[in-house]
Amino acid sequence: MVRIRMQRLGRRNRPYYRISAAEQRTRRNGPIIEALGFYDPVEKDPAKQLRINEERVKFWIAKGAQPSETMRDILAKRGLVDVKSWEADRAERRKAIEAKVAKAAAEAAKGEKKDEKK
Repeated sequence: MVRIRMQRLGRRNRPYYRISAAEQRTRRNGPIIEALGFYDPVEKDPAKQLRINEERVKFWIAKGAQPSETMRDILAKRGLVDVKSWEADRAERRKAIEAKVAKAAAEAAKGEKKDEKK
């Protein structure tokens, strides 16, 4: 399966990402099928921070390519993927994280009660 994902480039403390279409099983910085753009999170100007070839991204999504979670967020903000399903997935992820945090807090409280008994 083809994934639309980012490859980390640049030096230490100065990340630079290439957005690419790559086979799912390849390593992060492995061979790619096609470069689709770049993302520079350190760039001050928001217009220069992200460049995507939208036509090619639409082409790959139509062919069945799946964007990674981060790329799906970026593409949804640009309107290149279904925003309603993205919002539903984000809400579901938030609920799962909140449940995990609540469970950890309950276990920590339970551990404190055991310490008080001793």
